[in-house]
Amino acid sequence: MAKIKVNQSKVTPEIAEKSVKLCPFNAIYYQDGVLGINEACRMCKICVRKGPEGVFSLEEEEAAPAIDKSQWVGIAVFIEHGAEGIHPVSFELIGKARELAEVISHPVYAVLFSDNARKYTDEILSYGVDKVYCYEHPKFRHFNVEIYTNAMEHFINNVKPTVILYGGTSLGRSFAPRVAARFRTGLTADCTILGMKPNTDLIQNRPAFGGNIMAGIVCPNHRPQMATVRYKIFKKPEKTTPFGEVVMMDAAGLSFKAGSRLLAVKPKPKEIDISEADAIVALGRPFKTPADFAMAQELADLLGAQIAGTRPLVEAGMIDPRKQIGLSGRTVAPKLLITLGVSGAVQFTAGMTGSELVFSICSDPNSPIFNVAHFGLVGDLFEIVPKLIDEIKAQKGME
Repeated sequence: MAKIKVNQSKVTPEIAEKSVKLCPFNAIYYQDGVLGINEACRMCKICVRKGPEGVFSLEEEEAAPAIDKSQWVGIAVFIEHGAEGIHPVSFELIGKARELAEVISHPVYAVLFSDNARKYTDEILSYGVDKVYCYEHPKFRHFNVEIYTNAMEHFINNVKPTVILYGGTSLGRSFAPRVAARFRTGLTADCTILGMKPNTDLIQNRPAFGGNIMAGIVCPNHRPQMATVRYKIFKKPEKTTPFGEVVMMDAAGLSFKAGSRLLAVKPKPKEIDISEADAIVALGRPFKTPADFAMAQELADLLGAQIAGTRPLVEAGMIDPRKQIGLSGRTVAPKLLITLGVSGAVQFTAGMTGSELVFSICSDPNSPIFNVAHFGLVGDLFEIVPKLIDEIKAQKGME
C-alpha cells in the first residue's frame, strides 16, 4: 500500500491555491492553513508528478508482518441454536467447511456454547466434523453477545483455527464482528462463494457496489479468517457415520460479566418464511394492481407456493419486506421458483441461486433472468399466466 504525504513546511497560500486546482478529483483541500488530501483521492499521482516541487511525495507503507500460517490449523463452524434446535445454516456451513478442509488437509471443528451440550453433540457429529468443542455453562442458555465473544476468544486462543464460519443470521451478524475486532482480523459478510488456496488463505466472494460486481476478498496476513454466510447459500450435506469426538472445554475461567442482561423471552408468532418454501412465485415490476396480484396468488395457490417479490415492489409498499428475494432480502432455495416479470438483476439472482428448477416469464428476451432459468417464456405474462392457470386447473380436474 502507498499513500501521498504533504510537506506542510513548503506550503504557502499561493502553492495551496495551485495545488487545489491541480487535482481532477477535487481531493486536495486547503483549510486553516493546512493543505490536505481527502477520501476522494484516486491515487492518480498527478500531484506528485506535476505539483510544486517537494510538496507532494509518494510513500510506501510498511508491509504487515508475515504470519506463521502453520500455527493455525482447522476450519471451525459456529453452531447457532435456539428453542427449536440447531439452525440449519450451521449444517450447511459444516458441509462447506468439509469441502474447504479437503483442499488443505485440515480438520473440521464445530464450536458449541450451551447450557446442555450433550443435547446437540450427536446431531453435530452426524454431519462429519472431526471435533466438537463444547463450552457448557448455565449462562449459555440464552445468547449474550458479550459472553459469547469471551468464549470464542478463549476458543481461538487455545485451538487456533485458520478459518471460522458463522451463519449470516441476526445472531451471527451481531456476534462475529466483535470477535473480529478483538483479534484485529478480517470479516467478510454475506459471502456467496467460498474457496481455499493451498496456502490456507480463504477466498471470500461477495457482491459489491450494489451487486454490480463480485468482489474476491482474502486475508493473507491475519488469522483467524472469518466470514458470515446466509442461510440457503450452500447445500445441507447428507448425514454420515459419526467419527469425530466431543471436547469439553473448561468454562470455569471465562468472564460472564456483561453490560446487558435478559429480562424476558417472548415468543414471536410463528410465520411462514420464504426461505423454507418448496415452491415460490416471485413477482417483478409489471405487477401494479390488485387484479395483477390476485392472478399471481391464484397461480401460487394452485401450486402450493408462496408469493415473493423483488426490491422495487417492496419499496412501493406492494410486497412485505419479509417476502423480498435478493441481497437485501432473503436467500431462497426452493424446489420450484417461478419468476413473473423479473429481469434478473444480480441483486435478485444472488438470493435464488440454490433453486432446483427456475421457470421464468419475461417480455424482454435479453433479460439476465434467462441466463439462470432452466425454462423460460418470452411474452406478456398477463396473457401467459391465465392460460397457465387454466392448464393447471384442467390437469387437476378443477374445470
